[in-house]
Amino acid sequence: MTGLWKLYALFFKMGIFTFGGGYAMLPILKGEAVEKQKWITEEELLNYYSIGQCTPGIIAVNAASFIGYKLRGISGLIAATLGVISPSLTVIIMVAALLGQYMDNQYVQWAFGGIRISVIALIISTVIDMWKKNIKDVRGYIIFAVAAILLWYFNMSAVTIVIIAAACGFIPDLRSKKQ
Repeated sequence: MTGLWKLYALFFKMGIFTFGGGYAMLPILKGEAVEKQKWITEEELLNYYSIGQCTPGIIAVNAASFIGYKLRGISGLIAATLGVISPSLTVIIMVAALLGQYMDNQYVQWAFGGIRISVIALIISTVIDMWKKNIKDVRGYIIFAVAAILLWYFNMSAVTIVIIAAACGFIPDLRSKKQ
């Protein structure tokens, strides 16, 4: 059984090194929770991210909450959630206190520019990895294409797209054998 302190500490560590929001946390969470600790499977992680996208709040916090709850119930949920938000809360308080003084500094602007670019690379790497492991059949490609079109061309809500994709998941694979 995973201890509460370990849950808090690992999610605190993930929170420290996550710049760019919940999607940027995905590769770190995958490395720690799926590969290293083996707390959850990659499929469970993707499910948590999917549910986290549809529920109110921050995706990374929702995913941490789901994992904590799975491992230790309500106390695990609280430990993981507090762990993942503690670094951000601390940094936000410090940045808010200093923001007015340094935001116009060219070096600070350059640093943020570099951070944003590296976050994009992390997200693209994770998306490619998820693509390879999760789109396995014609139905998957169709669901992806429809979701992308609804998002990019019709600016449809992510929640609506996820609900439509979930419904499409019930459609049998076009190549599946008759039962």
